[in-house]
Order: sequence, then structure tokens, then C-alpha cells
Amino acid sequence: MLLAAGCAQTPPAPVGLLDVTSRPAERALQGGIRAYEDGQYPEAEKQLNLALTTGLVSPRDRAAAHKQLAFIYCTSNRTSDCEAAFRAARQADPAFALNKSEQGHPVWGPVYKRVQP
Repeated sequence: MLLAAGCAQTPPAPVGLLDVTSRPAERALQGGIRAYEDGQYPEAEKQLNLALTTGLVSPRDRAAAHKQLAFIYCTSNRTSDCEAAFRAARQADPAFALNKSEQGHPVWGPVYKRVQP
């Protein structure tokens, strides 16, 4: 019985917040979201694009970056960029969807609905 216990595989440790923030892409994503929430849209756009070009690992994170970029593009009247960002979010994560309040937003809600398959 003792020998069998020694052969058991230990599951990998979960990724902690410190591990995630030590990755440049994930750190840029967090910075982009924070800048967006603070109303610093040019900085948010810069950080979100950096996150995408640096290589976000998670499809959900890539979709989140594209979603935030879509919001920035829509609110700055860059409709074609907004549409492309929503499409990129869906391509990154097929389960991507805006929540009900986001879908009802008067600026990006109609654009999001227009690009849905």
C-alpha cells in the first residue's frame, strides 16, 4: 500500500495571482482593464493591444481584451474596428458573449448584435 501511494501523481498546483501577474501579457491585460475603468482610454487601448501581441494564453483572456477594445472603438466612433474586435473576441473564444446590460448599451449593443452569427 505504501508503494502505491508513492506512485500517485500530484495534481499541478493552481496558477496563483502572483504567477499570472508575472506574465507580461496578463499583466498588460490587467493594466488595460484598469486603465479603461479609470477612463484612460488611450492607455487602455495601448495596454490591451500589448496584451494581445505579447501572447495571452487563455482564450477567455484574449476575448476579454478584444471586448474592451471593442468598447473603446465603439465609443470613439470607430465602428468598423468595433465590429472587428467583437468578431475577434468570438473567434478567440466561441463561448464569448456580452452580458445583458452590455448588450443593451446604446453605443456598442447594436454593433455587437449586428455581428452575431
